[in-house]
Amino acid sequence: MSEPLHIGLLLFPKVTQLDFTGPLQVLSRLPGATIHLIWKRIEPVPSDTVLVLTPTVSFADCPQLDVICVPGGAGTDDLVNDQETLDFLRRQARSAKYITSVCTGSLVLGAAGLLQGYNAATHWSAMQYLPAFGAVPVGTRVCVDRNRVTGGGVTAGIDFALTLVSILASRKTAETIQLGIEYNPAPPFNAGSPDTAPPEVVSFLKERIAASGPGRSDAMNRAAARLREVA
Repeated sequence: MSEPLHIGLLLFPKVTQLDFTGPLQVLSRLPGATIHLIWKRIEPVPSDTVLVLTPTVSFADCPQLDVICVPGGAGTDDLVNDQETLDFLRRQARSAKYITSVCTGSLVLGAAGLLQGYNAATHWSAMQYLPAFGAVPVGTRVCVDRNRVTGGGVTAGIDFALTLVSILASRKTAETIQLGIEYNPAPPFNAGSPDTAPPEVVSFLKERIAASGPGRSDAMNRAAARLREVA
């Protein structure tokens, strides 16, 4: 019998739950996979909604992972300067087969120094921060660059996970999972990208994001400066 494939998804306060639960639903259906939900301690972790998440393993007790995945959310603004988390990711990355993220989780990988020289995807509103971490931003739903697999914003996590399954197992396995969860998107509006959304909707959302922008910019600048000092 082959060894189980250890896949770990990072939890943290203010994680965007769909960044996490979309890939979790897909990856949990991968035959032979053992899924770990990871945080510093075994304690309830609040998401960015009313949903509270429970880790299955702490940083200290986490086994060596074959795949490490960092989802995104407002909490990444704190995580990019959280040395305990960044150190954990660096340790795991030394032997992990695949280092991955969804949405702004790529900024955390970047802050850990794990995207230098790699193409990477993230949420469209955060693209400008990737170059400071040595990454090349790519505006795709999923970006595969060697053993780095990164997804775009939120719902792209399902596309990301299906792509990852096709790499870890086979296209047939990924397609079987896709059919099982009836992932057959047909959105009621063509507003899921700033390239297709009505200009007034794009402007409205950019204004809302800008209200919290200075805090994110400051966090990213501090994280990038620290990474340069280490280099």
